[in-house]
Amino acid sequence: MNSILFSIFIILFLAPIVSAKIGGGDIIFEEKKFGNVIFSHENHVAGIGLKCTDCHASPYVTKAKHKMVTMAQMKQGQSCGACHNGKKAFDLKDCKSCHKK
Repeated sequence: MNSILFSIFIILFLAPIVSAKIGGGDIIFEEKKFGNVIFSHENHVAGIGLKCTDCHASPYVTKAKHKMVTMAQMKQGQSCGACHNGKKAFDLKDCKSCHKK
């Protein structure tokens, strides 16, 4: 009986941890002309295998401290452009991969 109760306790304790989403969730960058950009922590961490420290503290500290980044800055290798350069990840020229109307 004790082993059954212990097993139920372990399952109930671990279920939220196993089913938890990657911290940070989705971040929406609003852009009226070309469409919003939705950054998915889930895709970048669980999908691609990046570590939190690959982006935090550089190029991003936190969402609250993040400043608006322009496409010109990204083309210079800042922000998303640090990886999305056509070598590490798809090129910035692939607009529809990020901008959704």
